[in-house]
Amino acid sequence: MQLHRHDVVAKATQLLDDYGIADLTMRRLARELNVSPGALYWHFADKQELLGAVADRILVPASAAVEDASWSRRVVGLGTALRDALLSSTDGAELVSASFAAGKSERMIEILAELTDAATEGGIDASHADLAARTVLYYVLGFTADEQSRLQWDAAGALVDGQSVLTANPNARFAFGLKLLVDGIAAHTSVEVNALQENFE
Repeated sequence: MQLHRHDVVAKATQLLDDYGIADLTMRRLARELNVSPGALYWHFADKQELLGAVADRILVPASAAVEDASWSRRVVGLGTALRDALLSSTDGAELVSASFAAGKSERMIEILAELTDAATEGGIDASHADLAARTVLYYVLGFTADEQSRLQWDAAGALVDGQSVLTANPNARFAFGLKLLVDGIAAHTSVEVNALQENFE
């Protein structure tokens, strides 16, 4: 049976869910697919490229974020959809973060562009819009990576007294932080407008 690229990505995603990112190796993937490790390199130049493809597969649901809405609703919609997608896979935040840092996730690049457009529409100047968008992305990735780690430790009964409270009501905590970022973008814009007005007074 001929091995296709989408078969490799599907099996890699399954292994990620079953065993986590630490055990997602090219050797193990080849064994699960009943091929030699070298056969995988017909489809992917290296492991980083494979992980980027897995990241893009995980992020498919994030494509359904709010479109025809205000810039602030788009930021919240994208951030929330991204977190939901990351939580759908074991170690999703860690894998997607690594792929994004390596420039291997096309979908994350698209999400960054969408957030940059939203920040620009929100009034952030062009020289800072990309930074504003990355700040939102880093918050979502960091929050979700911490959330997934705490869930794993909590499931293993390894959290000490007082730490379990941080696993309670994560949706509300996430929404609060995301709103702070949106408010910060709006406030930054207001400061710039006020400074501009003062220059003309």
